[in-house]
Amino acid sequence: MPERPQRNLSLELVRATEAAALIAARYRDLGKWDSANAAASNAMRLVLQTIDMDGVILVGEGEKHNTPILFHGEMVGTGHPPAVDVAVDPIEGAPIRSLGRPNTLALAALAERWSLWDPGPSIYVNEIVVGAQACDAIDLNLNPTENLRSIAEALKCKVQDLSVFVLDKPRHENLIRELNETGAHVKVNSGGFIVGAMLAAMPGTGVDVMMSIGRASESVLAACAVKAVDGGMQIRRAPQSEDEINRVQSAMGKRTHQILTETDLCKSDDVFFAATGITDGALLHGVDFQRDGVTTESLVMRARSGTIRYVRAIHQLDKLMRFSQIDYTGDHKEKAEQHG
Repeated sequence: MPERPQRNLSLELVRATEAAALIAARYRDLGKWDSANAAASNAMRLVLQTIDMDGVILVGEGEKHNTPILFHGEMVGTGHPPAVDVAVDPIEGAPIRSLGRPNTLALAALAERWSLWDPGPSIYVNEIVVGAQACDAIDLNLNPTENLRSIAEALKCKVQDLSVFVLDKPRHENLIRELNETGAHVKVNSGGFIVGAMLAAMPGTGVDVMMSIGRASESVLAACAVKAVDGGMQIRRAPQSEDEINRVQSAMGKRTHQILTETDLCKSDDVFFAATGITDGALLHGVDFQRDGVTTESLVMRARSGTIRYVRAIHQLDKLMRFSQIDYTGDHKEKAEQHG
């Protein structure tokens, strides 16, 4: 007998990313940059708690208990099976910057318990991502030029035909210079580490490779998405400060320079991933407030089936707030203070 269909948890997970995106966009429009992350985290938490799962946050916003952020080690879900690791990022990047640039997402992923990589003391990693056809062509032991030559050979094209996604950061000056010298099309982006990984891994996006140094926590979410589309990914710890170097070397020893793949970052073959656009970007439209409803666009994936769904939702916030604990207007606190 064929196996019976199972719950696609990404379709439940997307409600959490939608809630976070709606709140983040509202707080952006109100100019409440400092409180946007806490509010988006709380909105995501409230939805996660309704999902039938025994979840633990492995990649979250920190390790502080009793705070609005979704912290490392926090239990989420109803407590019923399945037992899962959860990775979240209610607003990718610092809100004061990310809410004013393209490609900002609200993200969540989950997989079987004990299957997601814990970054530990690592804050930054060097990352390269490609699509399925070039999975075996990448090697972080090679320099960027050598990797592009190998990728071009796998794709049966010239290096000059390749498009490379790179974050516009001071730490990438040498990388961008080297990539430009190869003749490849270098797409320098103000943000969107995870978007870059997804664009490189997914077919038909116009991006062939993603190369950047980004946050280790974001690499776990990226790995879940890359694995869902059979892409290829490698990371290596890339400490950016003396303090981080000391902490990583003390904890990891000889493994400090170890190269990890998407399979190391996510050992499970049954991975669920959801992302909702907060701002407009190359992958998803951002939250759009209109008089008769608020529109969100999301992407949901499940690695086991390989299915990718785009979800366009129109939210009636007045109806939602009749039964939801989430204040989608963003002015609940002010009203409470006025009546206090």
